[in-house]
Amino acid sequence: MVRRALQSRSLRRVQRKTPGGRTVTHFEKKRSKKPTCGICGAKLNSIPRQDNIKKIPKSSRRAERPYPELCPKCMREKIKEKLKLFIKGA
Repeated sequence: MVRRALQSRSLRRVQRKTPGGRTVTHFEKKRSKKPTCGICGAKLNSIPRQDNIKKIPKSSRRAERPYPELCPKCMREKIKEKLKLFIKGA
């Protein structure tokens, strides 16, 4: 029997085959979801999953563009809106 802490549903159950031929259940952390755009909810391809976010360099953790939390389409729209306001105010 496994430890009581591992019996929660917050851990995913994975069936593994041992070298002896037995099938055992391993308990692993669930994978996190891919980061999404703050406006439209589309998946951000430039940012990896948060499972291993601390192990990769800081420059690879986010997109190298203004508004890295938005997808490129929403980012362009936001920049256009700001530009319109800037031109209108001048």
